[in-house]
Amino acid sequence: MAVLLGVDTGGTYTDAVVIDEAAGAGAASWAAPGEVPGAPPGARGIAPEPDGMCDGRVIAAAKSLTTRADLALGIGRAVDAALAQAGVLPAEVALVSLSTTLATNALVEGQGGRVALVFIGFGPEDLARGGLDAALAGDPVVHLAGGHSHAGIEVAPLDLAALETALAALGDSVGAFAVAASFATRNPAHELAAAALIRAATGCPVTCSHELSANLNGPRRALTAMLNARLIGMIARLIDACEGHLAASGIKAPLMVVRGDGALISARVARERPIETILSGPAASLVGARWLSGVRDALVSDIGGTTTDVAILRDGRPAIDPLGASVGGWRTMVEAVAMRTTGLGGDSEVHLLDGLKAGLHLGPRRLVPIALLATEAPEMVHRALDRALASDLPGSYDGRFVTPTGVGQTGQGQTGRNLPPGLSAREVALWERIAPGPAPLAEILKTRPEAAALNRLVQLGLAALSGVTPSDASHLLGKQEAWDTGAAEKGLRLMARRRDARGERIAPDARTLAQAILAQLGDQTVDCLLETAFAEDTPGWEVPPETLARHALTRRAFAGHAGVVRLQAQLGLPVVGLGASAPAYYPPLGARLNTRIILPAHAGVANAVGAVVGQVAVRAEVLVTQPVEGRFTVHLPSGAESYGDRETALEAAEAAAGAEATARARAAGAEDLRLSPAREIQEVEVEGRRMFIEARLGVTASGRPRIAG
Repeated sequence: MAVLLGVDTGGTYTDAVVIDEAAGAGAASWAAPGEVPGAPPGARGIAPEPDGMCDGRVIAAAKSLTTRADLALGIGRAVDAALAQAGVLPAEVALVSLSTTLATNALVEGQGGRVALVFIGFGPEDLARGGLDAALAGDPVVHLAGGHSHAGIEVAPLDLAALETALAALGDSVGAFAVAASFATRNPAHELAAAALIRAATGCPVTCSHELSANLNGPRRALTAMLNARLIGMIARLIDACEGHLAASGIKAPLMVVRGDGALISARVARERPIETILSGPAASLVGARWLSGVRDALVSDIGGTTTDVAILRDGRPAIDPLGASVGGWRTMVEAVAMRTTGLGGDSEVHLLDGLKAGLHLGPRRLVPIALLATEAPEMVHRALDRALASDLPGSYDGRFVTPTGVGQTGQGQTGRNLPPGLSAREVALWERIAPGPAPLAEILKTRPEAAALNRLVQLGLAALSGVTPSDASHLLGKQEAWDTGAAEKGLRLMARRRDARGERIAPDARTLAQAILAQLGDQTVDCLLETAFAEDTPGWEVPPETLARHALTRRAFAGHAGVVRLQAQLGLPVVGLGASAPAYYPPLGARLNTRIILPAHAGVANAVGAVVGQVAVRAEVLVTQPVEGRFTVHLPSGAESYGDRETALEAAEAAAGAEATARARAAGAEDLRLSPAREIQEVEVEGRRMFIEARLGVTASGRPRIAG
């Protein structure tokens, strides 16, 4: 049999599945929709036929906590457990594929390495476009003279001398560079020259904007390139960890990585273009949802530790967002599935909005659940919680802890430095106090200014905060039991003692608070689902989806308001719930949305399943313009070429796109390629004549990844 190994590394868990490709051949057989055996009352879904075809394809599945200090540990434990469960030898594995939510989580939480943006031919005012200045968050910008016109003609010489001076001034304060030049998609010469100088002078990774998108809008290309540069170190650590364990285990199969549109790319390509892995985990979950559930049309909602990702399957396929992936408030130019990603998960931070009576809010920041931290440092956690509960005077940091992630340490539990550039003296000093191990937050923060320094360490992924989360509430209420329920109860009891603006306790006891937290998670999940549904129907509405989802009439309609005015609403599609915690949170949502909730077998490892059942698909695009009548310019990656005949220019562009797509697909690890060309030609009619404006010649090369013989 051909054995496939899928791995998904999330913010909390790393999953591994073993799939027998031969057993999965052909279509699955499914029973009619109905009550799912063993599911909570009211939960409806699709149950597999007794022949066990679905379970037969997934022959083993395992989970392990994601070990951020050393990602190889979590990956190794999950992979080894899955292989042992399947009775498969490492040498039998023919293909390994990896999906991850780490890049998505980093953008949602504002994390990543410090980078410098080299901005060529743009002015300071261009930083305000597309949210680029906000995304930079204080990272340096180098403005250079240079750039090209829309026709690819140089408008000013590139000032390489100024770049050399700026690089000397930056020193080692940044870990990567992004380069964006005006109209680089029409002529990339200045980006390429600047990148060559940066690599020679610094040895740092460099991302050029034209390599990530062929579209215009320089500031958005710059934003995409900057986010790519920020993620390079993180994704490289993940791929290194996975490849290291595979090699040590004797697995010689090629490693693929899931892209944000659900297609597979080689690990080498993912290292160079990590931005393409944003929405990797969510895209893999859609592929997995289709494969596991058998449904062709559904809302798919995947809840993890940090985010909830919602998308729509139509005719078995996820839609691609034509505007580019939007994550954490940033609209990139990366092609990805049309998905709404919200900072809402089982490990979301619980915020009190003027006390419980005014409401709760969850996220977007992820905390380490108290119940989980207590499994790693039980004595410290319980001692701190007991001490806080014994005091009549609640402290500002009661029930809050801080723990090192391991990034920046030379070894587990050691304080040797391997810190990223750009830290202040205060940040380094604070990190030195955090590095030895988890501790109560009150023992770490000595002064008020250190709170800002701690936030910076959290943003850089050097430290993580711990506190009450929905996962703790689930443990207290008996919906989950993997971690320390006693610690969760103490943390919730501490939070319940907090006072609102009128001096009253926010909750009478820990259990009441836990129920309120899960109710709030349900409310915010319903908002996510309705936003996605209304966005799908946007052409028929004049109100934004976010407003419609929360409108009083919408809520009354789903509740079946029956007064003088009768209101009734329901989702027109079932909801497929994915994620390890979906069975704990999603069953009650069916009644609220008047639809079926489908919880397929192996829903907790759907990302890992989707990671390994997809295909490689690479699209290349070449632009043709007509700068003057009768002359057609083909904008190739190597430079512009001019033709006197329209059709000759289009054929040359299509051939170039096909060659580029073929080369990139083979580099991405595909074989038996299929080429699918597409032409988008823009013309206008002027005085009875058709006038050529521009054309985009795209070719998609797709095929299954090569597997080990």
